[in-house]
Amino acid sequence: MEAKTKVWLAEDGKPIIGGGKVELLKTIDEEKSLRKACEKLDISYKHAWNVLNKISERLGRDVVTTIRGGKNQGTILTDEGRKLISEYEMNRKFINNTMEDEGSWENIGLAISARNKIPATVVGVETEGLISKIRLEIEPSTLTSIITSEAVERLDIKEGDKVFAIIKSSEVLIGNEKKME
Repeated sequence: MEAKTKVWLAEDGKPIIGGGKVELLKTIDEEKSLRKACEKLDISYKHAWNVLNKISERLGRDVVTTIRGGKNQGTILTDEGRKLISEYEMNRKFINNTMEDEGSWENIGLAISARNKIPATVVGVETEGLISKIRLEIEPSTLTSIITSEAVERLDIKEGDKVFAIIKSSEVLIGNEKKME
C-alpha cells in the first residue's frame, strides 16, 4: 500500500488551481491558442473558458490574454498565469519529494528535536546492490548508517557532502539540506 497526494492552490479556502487546470494553462502556452489546447486535451471550448474565468476571478487577475487579428493572434498566458504554474509546480515538487523520502517527515522538523539531529560530513559511500553504507564524520568520531541505495541517489549523497545524522532509537537516518531547497 502507498500514500497518494493531490496538490492544489487555494486562497481563502477556495481552490484556485490543481493539476488539470495547470495542464490547461501549459497547453495554452504551448499552442498559443485556446481552441488548439482544447482539442489537444479533449475538452470543450466553453468549459475551458469557464475554468479560465473562474481562476482569474478568484485571483483577481487575468491568467490569459487574447490577441485578435494579425499573425500574432491567439490566446497567451499572462505573467500571472506563468507565475501560477511555477508556484503550483514548486509546491507539487516539494510534496512529492516529501512523500517519497522515508525520513522527510523528520527532515522538516515534525519529529526531530535538536538533540538527535547532528551535523556531519560524509567520509565514505559504499553501495552494494540495494543497500548503501554511509560513513559520517561527527567530531571526534565516525558513525555509519545503512540506508537504501535509492535513498543515497535521491538525496544525492557524495563523499565530502555536509549532511546531518538523525538518530532514532532503532536507526540512523541521513538528511541532505541541499535537496530540501
